[in-house]
Amino acid sequence: MLHQTLRRIEPVDPNLLVQAQIKLDQLTKPLGSLGRLEELAAQYVAISGNLNPSCPRSRVLTLAADHGIACEGVSAYPSSVTSQMVSNFLNGGAAINILARHVGAEVQVVDMGVSRDLSHLTGLVVRKVGLGTKNFLHGPAMTREEAIQSVEAGIALVEQAYAEGVRLVAMGEMGIGNTTSSTAISAVMTRQSVSHMTGRGTGIENTRLAHKIQVIEQALAVNQPQAEDPLDVLAKVGGFEIGGLVGMILGGAARSIPVVLDGFIAGAAALLAVGLAPVCQQYLIASHLSGEVGHRVVLDHLQLRPLLHLELCLGEGTGACLAIGLLQTSIQLMTQMATFDSAAVDRMITTELEST
Repeated sequence: MLHQTLRRIEPVDPNLLVQAQIKLDQLTKPLGSLGRLEELAAQYVAISGNLNPSCPRSRVLTLAADHGIACEGVSAYPSSVTSQMVSNFLNGGAAINILARHVGAEVQVVDMGVSRDLSHLTGLVVRKVGLGTKNFLHGPAMTREEAIQSVEAGIALVEQAYAEGVRLVAMGEMGIGNTTSSTAISAVMTRQSVSHMTGRGTGIENTRLAHKIQVIEQALAVNQPQAEDPLDVLAKVGGFEIGGLVGMILGGAARSIPVVLDGFIAGAAALLAVGLAPVCQQYLIASHLSGEVGHRVVLDHLQLRPLLHLELCLGEGTGACLAIGLLQTSIQLMTQMATFDSAAVDRMITTELEST
C-alpha cells in the first residue's frame, strides 16, 4: 500500500492557483485585501481541482499511542494519561471535541498503539500496531515492519474517509512522551541540535527539560537514525501515532485532499512524509505555530507559513480545528462575494491612470 500510494502523489496544478487568484481579484474588494484568506482559498482550489468549491466535509483524526521512552521521566504526566484521554475524547469532553463541534468537523479517535486494551470503548477505531513502542534509549522504538504498518494504517484511515465523502482531513494526536519522539525526529530531519529543538512538552520544569535533552541526545547516539531514510528515523525514534500521521499526509496527497497540520508532533510527521514524497508538501496547511520551541524550525524547513500564532501546545488537533474554520471562511468569501460586474461597483483605478 505504501509504495502504491507514493506512486499516486502528483503535484498540484499551478494553473488552478492562477485561475483562483483571477477569480478572487474580481470580487468587490481591493486587490489582495483579504490577505492569507485569499491564499488559503486558492490553495484549496488547486488541491481539490474545483474552481467553485463548497465547504468540504471535514474530519479530525486524533491518533493515540504510548511511548516506551516515557519511562525515562521526560514528561510531567504518567503514561496512564494516554488511555484516560482517549476515553475523554470519546465522551466529548476534551478541547478537540469543543472546537470540532464549533467548526462542524467530525472527530475520529484511533488507537494506534495505546499500551492498554481499549477495544471495549464505543466509537474507538482500533488500528493498534503494538502495546506502545519500546524505550528507544536502549534500541529502536519499533521494527521497520511496524513503522510501515503504522504508516499504512494512516493511509487506510484517509482512504476510508475519502470513501465516506470527507474532503478535508486534519491531524490530531495523543501520546505521553510524543514530544520526545518528535524532537528526536525533528533534530535528525532538520539537522539541528537537540538542545535547539527540545521544548517543555507537557510543561516540564528546567531540571526535567535538561534531562529530556540528555535522553534524546543519548538515544540518537545509540540508534543513529538516517535522515535519508525517513522510515529508518520513524522506526528508531518514532511512535505508532506519528507513523499514522505520516500515512495521513501521504494518503491525503494521493487523494488530492488538503491535510491540515496541527502542532509540533504533526510537524515532525510532516518532515518524514515530505522526506518520503517531497511533493506532498503542496497538500499541507500549517494551522498554527505552537509553543514548542522546535516548531518554528520545523515549519521553516517545510517552507510552510502558519495561519495562527496563539501559543497553543495541546495537540489533539486543536490548532488544526481553528484552521478548518479559516478555510471554511476563505471558501465562502471566494464563492459568495459579489463581483464588481454583478454588483455594479466601479473597479480600482489602474496604476496607469494613477501615473497620469
